[in-house]
Amino acid sequence: MTEPFLRARHVGPDDPARGGRDRGWPPLPEALVVGVYDNHTHLEIADGVTPLDYREQLDRASSVGVRGVVQVGTDLVTSRWSAEIASHEPRVLAAVALHPNEAPVLEAAGLLDEHLAGIAELAARARVVAIGETGLDFFRTPDETGQRAQFRSFEAHIELAKQQNLAMQIHDRDAHAEVLATLRRVGAPERTVFHCFSGDREFAKLVADSGWYLSFAGTVTFKNAQPLREALEVIPRSRILIETDAPYLTPMPFRGRPNSAYLIPHTLRAMAAHLGTDVSMLAAQISSNTELVYGHWDDHHVDPPTGPFELPA
Repeated sequence: MTEPFLRARHVGPDDPARGGRDRGWPPLPEALVVGVYDNHTHLEIADGVTPLDYREQLDRASSVGVRGVVQVGTDLVTSRWSAEIASHEPRVLAAVALHPNEAPVLEAAGLLDEHLAGIAELAARARVVAIGETGLDFFRTPDETGQRAQFRSFEAHIELAKQQNLAMQIHDRDAHAEVLATLRRVGAPERTVFHCFSGDREFAKLVADSGWYLSFAGTVTFKNAQPLREALEVIPRSRILIETDAPYLTPMPFRGRPNSAYLIPHTLRAMAAHLGTDVSMLAAQISSNTELVYGHWDDHHVDPPTGPFELPA
């Protein structure tokens, strides 16, 4: 997630931070013939002129062929919410973690170990299938003290993923070499995903050759994202996943408007066009890859719903 601390944000079309652009929800795209999964989204972050309830977002996604989502926590509160939603909603699996930019704040407050213990408790829940998003972010945390806290948190998350035999979703921003070195030194979980992959073709080859997965978001559709498209070209298709990182990183032609899982078809079609392949063939490959990483959505027990869940404060 690129803006980890903006929860339940509601902005209007004239919000100065958005340059007065239209902030309405984009229309539904043409439905996919072969469905895929959004393997990284944040349903708890409301965005747009008229915020969409998470159930409406899921309904829209289902209507265009998005078969399910991985709802990702970024702190203890959102991780608890993610695990709870997943326990009652068959279209949702959960990932739980402390975002790397949370680690320095918690370390300074003497709370990092307590919150890591809380994540470990959540990791044992039935429909929690991944530890994430965790990793390193030197863009928002440039100081050495903060980075030391990030390394400690990252390594703890890696060990937790291995102990629980869970996948791991990595947040890597301005820290490619350090993330790679940490994974090699500590030992990566068997199923490791670089969420919102942001490297070039050389880094992509290193990731894929290590047996890890690269998840592409709407950024791959941006005009200035040629390095991402080159990265997509050089990796085996068995290593490709797709995501939204919603409500951010909305694919073209709706960049600047709120994102949601139902917009995955735009990203998928752009990827297929760039690779010169059939959309349905690519969708089938990505869907298979996603199930190899997280399991089948219907393989995990779902409790009867007890009603709507409030967004985390």
